[in-house]
Amino acid sequence: MKMKRIALAAALAALCLCGCSSADAKKERTEITVLAAASLTESCEDIEKMYEAEHSGTDLVFSFGGSGALQIQIEEGAPADIFLSAGKKQMDALVDEKLVDSSSVNDLLENKVVLIVPEGSKAEVYSFEDVISDKVGVIALGEPSSVPVGQYSEEIFGYYGILDEVRAKASYGSDVKQVLSWVETGDADCGVVYSTDAQNGKNIRVAAEAPEESHSRIIYKAGIVASTAHEKEAEEFMKFLSSDECSDVFAGYGFSSVGGAG
Repeated sequence: MKMKRIALAAALAALCLCGCSSADAKKERTEITVLAAASLTESCEDIEKMYEAEHSGTDLVFSFGGSGALQIQIEEGAPADIFLSAGKKQMDALVDEKLVDSSSVNDLLENKVVLIVPEGSKAEVYSFEDVISDKVGVIALGEPSSVPVGQYSEEIFGYYGILDEVRAKASYGSDVKQVLSWVETGDADCGVVYSTDAQNGKNIRVAAEAPEESHSRIIYKAGIVASTAHEKEAEEFMKFLSSDECSDVFAGYGFSSVGGAG
């Protein structure tokens, strides 16, 4: 009986050690918080799985939204290690405020802007200029004060000289995914989104692609938040974002790679 008790005690001790070891291993994982533009959602979800499979000690936590809203979160002190912005304006503001390390900022990706309509739409929209016709009642756009695609949209309609007419029909979304959703559901007669979002959209048709000369170059920027407590791990992930492996993922979603520093 004594031997059985000793064996049982040993087994319980081993189980405790195993459990404690597992818990300790989980605690040892470094959590890296990445605030990323909404248009990067699908590609970054793939990258998260790929990176964590190769880096067992790192736990990537993504938060997606409009770049302007994410900028405000960083300005208000929200915990973050890396910022992936769809616009130069938002990243530059944080660099000027010394909230993002200027030496870490890189031009990561390039995108295009397109005009979309619901599939089977009878509005006869085939160009950006068509949106001011009487057949279009609601135009879905990103909020220009905080959503980069909204800023590009205003540049495009300004280029065509119809911005005032467009504003009169505009319904503004908090990020590009909301704009896409409104067109997918038919709540808007047309909308302006990135070509990558249109590529992954449902029940929509691309009516036109904005000419390069009609808007600023659409460059996504990546930078390390100055207050990060995990600088080494953040730098490692930034390097990974610029790797060929990641470039292939981004390309699969329609993004183009950009060389050079920000």
